[in-house]
Amino acid sequence: MKRRSPMPLVLIVAGVFSVPAVSQAQSEQQGPEALTVATWGGSYEESQRRAYFDPFTEATGIPIKTVHYDGGIDVLREHLASGEVEWDIVDMIQSDASAACEAGLLAPIDSDILVPAPDGTPPAEDFMDGAIHRCFVTQIVFSTVIAFDDRAFPGVKPDSVEDFFDLKTFPGKRALRKSPVGMLEWALLSLSVPREQLYDLLSTRRGLELAARRLDEIRDSIIWWTRGQEPVDLLTSGQATMATGYNGRFFHARAMEGAPISVIWDGQLIGFNSWTIVRGTHQAEQAADFIAFATRPENMAAQASLISYGPARKSAQKRVGLHTDVGVPMRPYMPTAPSHMDNAVIRDHHWYSQTVDLREEWFREWLEE
Repeated sequence: MKRRSPMPLVLIVAGVFSVPAVSQAQSEQQGPEALTVATWGGSYEESQRRAYFDPFTEATGIPIKTVHYDGGIDVLREHLASGEVEWDIVDMIQSDASAACEAGLLAPIDSDILVPAPDGTPPAEDFMDGAIHRCFVTQIVFSTVIAFDDRAFPGVKPDSVEDFFDLKTFPGKRALRKSPVGMLEWALLSLSVPREQLYDLLSTRRGLELAARRLDEIRDSIIWWTRGQEPVDLLTSGQATMATGYNGRFFHARAMEGAPISVIWDGQLIGFNSWTIVRGTHQAEQAADFIAFATRPENMAAQASLISYGPARKSAQKRVGLHTDVGVPMRPYMPTAPSHMDNAVIRDHHWYSQTVDLREEWFREWLEE
């Protein structure tokens, strides 16, 4: 896909972005066609709306329509198989983006669309390592963490991955994502497997069996969730005493809504979300224009000032300060805060992209036992 050089914002506001190939009369009557973005909903989508979607529409006149997406590549494969490509952009976990790229589900992205940092640093040096790929541009750093209901444990508080599996000391239901993502790493971490050995061990039958036996210990206490807001709701309603979920959702619930939720940073699973363009969309150029806009340092910092996910650009990280609405300092709540990184696990996105079928087969068999 041949792309023009990125344009300064002053030209964007002037309406230089191209629009779909329709007649001038149609354009005047109907306006630009909306871009459809598949994303994750909740407070995360709201932060995107304020930092990216609404400003992009204001600058270009192109509306943004969103559809809910819960991760994985099967739903994208099914969408393309239907023959009607209605999605233009998907906000994907990096491992899913990598797998979708290899499966031929994504369009290429020309890295020339990315603007330099304000001091002139080239994007390749300003973005974190591995963020710029032929099929995706990584935008944020998030983490999947364990959290708990403060009210459930008025005395000793849980503070480790091992405590999630300790039903005797910390009784109650455990809310866990219904997907083989994170649960395998936490099961082995709770057995004192070193972080550096997790993915090597999980690449063996022995590693999967160890994880399965550990998960068996809490099987009868698990409440499964599939959408990002559910762990927050399960904790605040008292249905679960501990839950896995996204750090930004838990931050929003506590900081913005006063929910009695605390995060356990031990064993946080660091992940990365990336912008992708769906193969076959007739709005590939407009989608690329959006990605160029959304990955500007000032816009990435604007999102990080609304939800505790770290920007994937160094120049954007420097701009993060107080929460836009409540004035809370945001840096201490970022997954990448130094105090949170001591026992963090960096998600091996290559391992994830190469083990999709293996993990899904293992999970189905475990659920059926």
